[in-house]
Amino acid sequence: MKSPVSPKASNYDLLSFDCYGTLLDWESAITTTLQAILLDHDVHWNDAVLLEHFAEWEPIEQTLGGSYRQVLNRLLNRFGTRLGFAPTKSDQHQFEECIARAMPFPDTIGALQTLGNAFQLAVISNTDDDLFSLTAAQLGIPFAHVITAEQVGSYKPSPRVFEYAVKQFACPKTKVLHIAQSLFHDIQPATSLGISTVWIDRTAGKPGATAPAITTPDWTYSSLAEFVQAINQN
Repeated sequence: MKSPVSPKASNYDLLSFDCYGTLLDWESAITTTLQAILLDHDVHWNDAVLLEHFAEWEPIEQTLGGSYRQVLNRLLNRFGTRLGFAPTKSDQHQFEECIARAMPFPDTIGALQTLGNAFQLAVISNTDDDLFSLTAAQLGIPFAHVITAEQVGSYKPSPRVFEYAVKQFACPKTKVLHIAQSLFHDIQPATSLGISTVWIDRTAGKPGATAPAITTPDWTYSSLAEFVQAINQN
């Protein structure tokens, strides 16, 4: 539920964003790519079940370590084992890059352009540097900082990711506002470190590609556009 008081722009110098699921529609990219792969192997599952298993398996694979390409490769192998098919090298390549090539949400570019006029912008993402470079080309937004799991050697929700990020920022954590869709990966660990948070509830509270978590963000909005409108009022 949205806080009755909107965030005050003057309280923050830097806005950090989760990328996939917040700025880009990663769920559509995941389901579209997986459905095409499954169809090639004459396998059929609905989108909700695919996302349910992705949300369950991704944190497990991230805990095992390796690059995000390797995480996605192992995830696809899990789908293959569960559904009785062997992913091809072409399948693996498609799935490794599908999230990085996901389309921005309709409000993403405009929101970032507006916010970039008043704040430093940063990205904190569970990805590899080379994969984010594919995404950066689509966004076309200059970020002051891009923090990836590859740089940190850990994946969110590890607090290490946010601790590392704050050390790179040229401002104290009290001047950072973190904006994300995933309660599990972002809002919970950022809040635990005393970083202010905004939950962009892209899935309207429905299950999606992220594991559930019980945590309370400072503010909640249904879109980046709604958040921009709120913070511009202060």
